[in-house]
Amino acid sequence: MKFGFYLPNQGPNARSQPLSEIAQKGDQLGFHCMVAGDHILVPDEIESPYPYTVDGRFPGGGTGEYFEQLTLLTYLAGITTQIRLVPSVMIVPHRPALLTAKILSTLDVLSEGRLTVGVGVGWMKEEFEALGAPPFRERGAVTNEYLQAFIELWSNESPDFKGKYCDVSGIKFLPKPIQKPHPPIWVGGHSKAALKRTAIYGNGWHPVGAIPANPLEPDDLINKLSQLYDYANQVNRDPTTLDIAMKAPLYDSESGSTNIRRRFSGDVDEILEDIKIYAESGVTHLIFDIRGNDLHQALEKLQWFAEDVMQFA
Repeated sequence: MKFGFYLPNQGPNARSQPLSEIAQKGDQLGFHCMVAGDHILVPDEIESPYPYTVDGRFPGGGTGEYFEQLTLLTYLAGITTQIRLVPSVMIVPHRPALLTAKILSTLDVLSEGRLTVGVGVGWMKEEFEALGAPPFRERGAVTNEYLQAFIELWSNESPDFKGKYCDVSGIKFLPKPIQKPHPPIWVGGHSKAALKRTAIYGNGWHPVGAIPANPLEPDDLINKLSQLYDYANQVNRDPTTLDIAMKAPLYDSESGSTNIRRRFSGDVDEILEDIKIYAESGVTHLIFDIRGNDLHQALEKLQWFAEDVMQFA
């Protein structure tokens, strides 16, 4: 099992000094990756249902302050040496395909091959409209086409791809990413379309679990993986080569009711048992949310997890 953690990209820790401390601490402790979310802006009024809360309300609006995801990761690439950098997830239709491919390729080169590209189709219609992105209702098709364009640009000396939403033919595209044939792509989402997208374009599936709106208990995970592996076989992909990188909260010991313990809460032995169960179910990576407004607590939590949990998992 490999482990990662969320980075803050809003709030008091979303500043150069605390972000640097968190990123460098995770790097020194041997975490596999760190992930950053993606909101370029937050509209004043949001009617789109958020898929990761029970009531569909988006909890991350606040002041609307967010760092731009790819810029943030590029900054942190320059002050770390080993830890992998994961946009998680990058909303693919939010940025033009050719420009995004160039930014990601640049990030892979400058980080010396430490980029993993987490991708998703997005959920907030209002943000699409504010950005002037392609139509929200076509976001799945747009994402599939952009992913094809990314792979073509990164992999071929003379890129040649013409689609409905982008044309990347007749150009030179350098530098290519360091990782060959291209940086790994982790596909977020829980729908059949997301699983098919993983099987066709991805190097891993990147779900969210252990939250009330989407518990993704081991039995549910196994069922999803069965579908994913069927889709992979249908397109002649080897299912055993796919990463299964699940994001989850790392709860405080008192989280949840007295009768039902949440996954990844409690003492070290309980958390280790949950990690073992998910590993046996097929998960290869677990990325935990350790964010908070207190820098000292965030650093302590990273240290505790690395020393008391990670080395025994």
